[in-house]
Amino acid sequence: MMREEELLSAAFALGFADAAVVDTSEIVFQPAFRVCCEDNLCGKYGVNYTCPPACGTTEEMRGRILRCRRALVLQSMWDADDPMDSAQTAPAKRQHNQWTRALLEQSGLKGLMVGASGCSLCTPCMLERGAPCRFPDRCWSCMSAYCIYVQKLAERCGMDYDCGPGCVALFSLLCFGARD
Repeated sequence: MMREEELLSAAFALGFADAAVVDTSEIVFQPAFRVCCEDNLCGKYGVNYTCPPACGTTEEMRGRILRCRRALVLQSMWDADDPMDSAQTAPAKRQHNQWTRALLEQSGLKGLMVGASGCSLCTPCMLERGAPCRFPDRCWSCMSAYCIYVQKLAERCGMDYDCGPGCVALFSLLCFGARD
């Protein structure tokens, strides 16, 4: 199992622009952000096990993160004229999540992945077919589903949140170190 310094080195080796470790108690949750999921801009609301409402309440999601003591905050930077254009951002989110999953697997940590977007291991999600999740130990929910105030987390870590025109920053977490 990797130590925190090794996690940071491995994150940079994979291609992340920045990484930092924080106590999960420092993560700011804003339950009012759940409306962002309900607006269904990503198209996964109600049709993906890892997205609301199937993923759980805001309190349940917060509790999952707080069961861990530490979180590795991961940031990647991507060229994008319009960060709201999913045709531009979907490939970046896919790559970001692949790096996050790879880091979790190579780290040997028993941890929780929080992605830059909801799980996309199955397309469509088995929820749409009324079948159980095929990968309950590998799937992930996004930062929005957890109602994480990503801007405040980025500030806490000394990372840019708003990168200006033509660039978008994506974030994910690896939560680890179960509380006793």
